[in-house]
Amino acid sequence: MKLTLRVWRQKGPSDEGRFETYDVPDANEHMSFLEMLDVVNESLIADNHDPIAFDHDCREGICGMCGIVINGRPHGPKKHTTTCQLHMRNFSDGDEITVEPWRANAFPVVKDLVVNRSAFDRIIEAGGYVSAATGSAPEANSLPVPKADADLAMDAAACIGCGACVAACPNGAAQLFTSAKVGHLGLLPQGQAERWSRVVAMVERMEEFFGSCTNYGECEQACPKGISVNFIARMNREYLKAKFKDGRKLARGALGDE
Repeated sequence: MKLTLRVWRQKGPSDEGRFETYDVPDANEHMSFLEMLDVVNESLIADNHDPIAFDHDCREGICGMCGIVINGRPHGPKKHTTTCQLHMRNFSDGDEITVEPWRANAFPVVKDLVVNRSAFDRIIEAGGYVSAATGSAPEANSLPVPKADADLAMDAAACIGCGACVAACPNGAAQLFTSAKVGHLGLLPQGQAERWSRVVAMVERMEEFFGSCTNYGECEQACPKGISVNFIARMNREYLKAKFKDGRKLARGALGDE
């Protein structure tokens, strides 16, 4: 399989960047997209050229590292598939493929196809955890969870934090990511103690870095794990309830009731 790659090359955050063209004369249809980039890099290194920088780790579709836009689509043309699990059989002989990094203000380019996604880390730091004493694991059946809640929590927990939702959103919004993390913890008994403070902290931290959701729905289409936009609606309801609770608490304090 012969391919032509147009790859975004950028030496660093301050570099303007540009597309460079590479011929791939012998791509195998059984290769993953990242394996194909490995082959290109081997050729570049052999010719004493700088290899293409791209993120990767597990290459099993669960780490969220492989953030690449392929022909204008985050992770490429196949739905519910990460870049590392996208195989070259999804392309045709003679194709020209454009490869670029996530395009979002909150994800500045570090080098080539690598972006800085630490803004996601800041959202998690704001409340994406459960404060609980460590120790031996409790009996699994000691905290009964309704099956519907457990299933929904697992759907939310499938989020790998790759950032495709942000890259696909015309506003660069992170509501799908944030709502998945809020929803996962908010549906389980262990997350109830911090349920209201969590959603406020995470949403307000998110708004410091990302744009606003205007219901385009591109995030759900781009998500390799199929996270539903219904989680965004759920998060918005939780946030409004939490702010209402805070408002009532402040009002009671002003009246001397606390």
